[in-house]
Amino acid sequence: MKVHLVDATYELFRAHFGAPPALDAAGRPVGAVRGLLATLISLLREPQVTHVACAFDHVIESFRNELFAGYKTGDGVAPELLAQFHPAEEAAAALGLVVWPMVHYEADDALATAAARSAADPRVEQVVICSPDKDLAQCVSGARVVCRDRRRGLDRDEAAVVERFGVRPGSIPDWLALVGDTADGIPGIPGWGERSAGAVLRVYERLEAIPDQAHLWTVGVRGRERLAASLAQRREEAGLYRRLATLCREVPLTEELGDLEWRGPGPGFEPLCRALGAPELVERVPRRGR
Repeated sequence: MKVHLVDATYELFRAHFGAPPALDAAGRPVGAVRGLLATLISLLREPQVTHVACAFDHVIESFRNELFAGYKTGDGVAPELLAQFHPAEEAAAALGLVVWPMVHYEADDALATAAARSAADPRVEQVVICSPDKDLAQCVSGARVVCRDRRRGLDRDEAAVVERFGVRPGSIPDWLALVGDTADGIPGIPGWGERSAGAVLRVYERLEAIPDQAHLWTVGVRGRERLAASLAQRREEAGLYRRLATLCREVPLTEELGDLEWRGPGPGFEPLCRALGAPELVERVPRRGR
């Protein structure tokens, strides 16, 4: 079997910006929820999709905000999108999917935990993390755990991670610490870019293995004196940024593998679709007996 793990926060954002806005009978925004359900149903219609779970950021802030004041918050997120976070969780659950709403942790932490657990189960042929988020590339393992960009129809296995970032999955947090991640509010180390970080970490793998003195480097990169000095001056910051970028794989998820098997929508799904003004979604759901 394959296990599909959905970054539902990403899908909700994508639906908000890609689907037409809509209001329900009470005047509440529901366009993103409709779009989310449509993409989840399309996933369930694909072959070999039997075991599925969705992770949501129930709130945008997490334990990482306690570590770094500049980490991402809900500031700047459109109110009409924020208003659909909790209804989106309810809609995914009504569709019959396992839902992990994260508060202390982030959705990516839940996905990383579930991916590690599933990959360790011999019954699982492959784990597919449905997200293009570069943070999740650290979870990739050979072709057993892959990241799927459903919008582009691309899978990223370990070889593709190396091709894209220049490093293996285990070095992705170090790469992000150097390069930064604007989506998460991680500023990175001045002077470092994707190419330089990839070239240096391809040799040293971890931040602490990179010498402070450029003349000790065994890799030739342009401007290495400047890069070495910048990192040497900001070692503590780089360590913090790596911690922020490192996904937790010990989130206390209670579901077992068998709980992830999708058996069809719950009894509340049809009235929910009617309330959303999208009754046509019911007919798109593949038929499987509970």
